[in-house]
Amino acid sequence: MFIKPRLNRLFASDGKCFDVAIDHGFFNEYAFLTGIESIEKAVQVIVEANPDAIQLSPGQARILQKIPGKQKPSLVLRTDVANVYGKELPRHLFSQLIDRPVEQALALDAACVVVNLFLLPEQPELYHQCVANVTRLKSECERYGMPLMVEPLVMQPNDRGGGYMVDGDITKIIPLVRQAVELGADIIKADPCDNVEEYYKVIEAASGVPVLPRGGGKASEEEILTRTHQLMQQGASGIVYGRNVVQHENPNKMTRAFMAIVHDGATVNEALGILREGAQAR
Repeated sequence: MFIKPRLNRLFASDGKCFDVAIDHGFFNEYAFLTGIESIEKAVQVIVEANPDAIQLSPGQARILQKIPGKQKPSLVLRTDVANVYGKELPRHLFSQLIDRPVEQALALDAACVVVNLFLLPEQPELYHQCVANVTRLKSECERYGMPLMVEPLVMQPNDRGGGYMVDGDITKIIPLVRQAVELGADIIKADPCDNVEEYYKVIEAASGVPVLPRGGGKASEEEILTRTHQLMQQGASGIVYGRNVVQHENPNKMTRAFMAIVHDGATVNEALGILREGAQAR
C-alpha cells in the first residue's frame, strides 16, 4: 500500500518535520504531567504555534482532531503504553500495543503511528516484546498505507540512571536504529548520541529512512537549541520534542524557535532571538 500521501502530510515540502510529543500522560508517571496538566490547553497552545505534527495518545487525539479547518498539525498516534519510566523498575515490565492500532489511527485520521523499541540492560523479555510489537504493526501499516515510526531507545541501567535515562553510546544506538530499519520503519525517532558531531553515523545506519532525533529530558534553552542546530547540520530530517516544549515557560515561542532551526536553517542566536521577542516591552 502506498504510504506517500500520509508522509506528505507529516513532512513539509523541504522534507523536514517537527513533531511535538504531548503523549506523556499515557505512561502513568506524575512527573510527566508537568506542563500538560490541562491537555486541552497544551494542545491549543502548540496548535497556534503551528508545528508539522503533534504526537498524542488514542484518548487525547480527539482534542487535536476536533479543531476545524485544514491548517493544523498532523496527528502522530502513540500505539504502545509501557511501564519503564519510573525511578524504580517494577517486577514485571511491559510495552503493550493498543487494540487494533492502525484501525484506531485511521479512524482518528492520523498521518503516522509510533511504537517503541526498548533496549534495557538485562531485560531481554521486554526487548523481545517490542520487536514483536514492531513486526505486528508493520504488517498492518503495509495493509492500510500507514507510515510506521519506530522509536529505538537504548537505556542506562536503572540503578545508575535512576529512571528512563538514555544511554548515549553510539555503538549501541547505531545497531538498534539499523534493526528498526530492517524491521520496516518508515521513520526513525532516536536519541542523540553523547558526541552530537557523530550523529551522521546514525543517519547513515538508517539507510535513507528519515531520522527525527528526540529531545529527552528538560534542558536549558541554549543547550537544547544548540543541540538541535547540530543535529540538523548532521543530517537529521527534523526532531520530536516534548518536555523541552511543553515545560517551557512559553511553549509557543519555543515551538517557533525550533521550527526556525528545522525549516529555515536559523542559527542558535536567531532562535534565541525568537524566545526573547517582546522581552524589552515587559
